[in-house]
Amino acid sequence: MPKVKYQVVLTESEKKKLKKIISKGKSSAKEIMHAHVLLALDESSGKKRSEHDVAGQFHIHFQTVHTVKKTFASQGLDAAIGRKRRTSPPVPAKVTGDVEARIIALSCSEPPQGRTKWTLRLLADKVVELEIVDSISHVAVGRVLKKTNSNRI
Repeated sequence: MPKVKYQVVLTESEKKKLKKIISKGKSSAKEIMHAHVLLALDESSGKKRSEHDVAGQFHIHFQTVHTVKKTFASQGLDAAIGRKRRTSPPVPAKVTGDVEARIIALSCSEPPQGRTKWTLRLLADKVVELEIVDSISHVAVGRVLKKTNSNRI
């Protein structure tokens, strides 16, 4: 099975963009390094360099050079320079709009017998008792009430 070879042929506008990223110094170190790698791998002038040579020049692992090259060939310049954006957060939010609404409704209801008003800790315990969420802190309950200006407590 033949090896897949990726080519980096940059247009003048892409070269200009990469040189701007390098010269400004406002980008992250990773973006600047990837810009350097792409400029070094550019085959538009007819000069071809190996991934190991480029890796040695910039003191990085050759796999990094290969990954940048592959990403450029398959997804384009922006993907090769920038970071991949997450489609979802690493941990889903525990307090959604429905949970917020139920916490607010509970805080507006009558407090437990023997109490004159709800406390954040009482609300947190009641929310767990009613199985609205599996666990929640009194701080999170306070944040919900403050966020919605329902801080009557």
